[in-house]
Amino acid sequence: MKNPFQKQVRNNTFSDNDFERLSIFIYNNFGIRIPKSKKTMLPEWLNNRIETLGIPSFKDYIDRVLDPNIRDDELTHFIDVVTTNKTGFFHEPEHFEYLARKVLPKLVQNNGAGVGRPLMLWSAGCSSGEEPYTLTMVLKEFSEHIPGINFKAKILATDISNKALRKAQNAVYKMQKVEELPLQIKKKYLLKSKDSRKNIVRIDPDLRSMVSFRQLNLMDEKFGLREAFDVIFCRNVIHYFDNSTKEQIINKFYNHINPGGFLFIGNSETLDNINTPFQKITPTIYHMPEKT
Repeated sequence: MKNPFQKQVRNNTFSDNDFERLSIFIYNNFGIRIPKSKKTMLPEWLNNRIETLGIPSFKDYIDRVLDPNIRDDELTHFIDVVTTNKTGFFHEPEHFEYLARKVLPKLVQNNGAGVGRPLMLWSAGCSSGEEPYTLTMVLKEFSEHIPGINFKAKILATDISNKALRKAQNAVYKMQKVEELPLQIKKKYLLKSKDSRKNIVRIDPDLRSMVSFRQLNLMDEKFGLREAFDVIFCRNVIHYFDNSTKEQIINKFYNHINPGGFLFIGNSETLDNINTPFQKITPTIYHMPEKT
């Protein structure tokens, strides 16, 4: 049955003031700047949520989200709506190739990472989990080339969206998501559903055990992390931020990375216009110098 409220919401005006209130709130709390040229995107994102709640106008919904006394858990739903989660297995594959060929051997040899102690990786902005699970596959394949050593690694995967994290923890994906993976990788690390009609796979439990998930807002003054990492992947996330916010986040990463560690950003991103203590290796791969 058609929702009678649907027409009312879609005909409701999303004013310049509505846009300004929301865009300022999003920037101040999540660091994401939404230009006025994308004003039409916000009502498109919010329509379904407003209909679900039965709220009569965009203004009333914005009042609820912005008021900490009445929004309850609505802020969590709002974050899920306005954050996009585009990812895939082995997305930007040259990063995983560089990780396996250059980074991992160097960390093992110079830092004892993975051998003397667990190798620590952080997937910041992990979305629905494809990136951290790709990292587990790369690590497993790498460990097979150092026989006789009990290679250990831990991956922390964080995202601002609880909805994305729930999907990542479930580790279930449609077959279309994994079609382009090499057959050998699929046989080793993916489990098909016993019901062939479902057309889904699940990540092998051994790989799932390597990853822990946590909700984290990169705009938080302190991340609340006790761990120090050898490798941080933060790809296709920082392009949402202006240079000032980007610089703050990158410097906080620096405080959570081990000497000799590596930072990966997305191919569409750059740190060229900000002050960073990291040393550039390639336009998207950065290195923390060893302590002298």
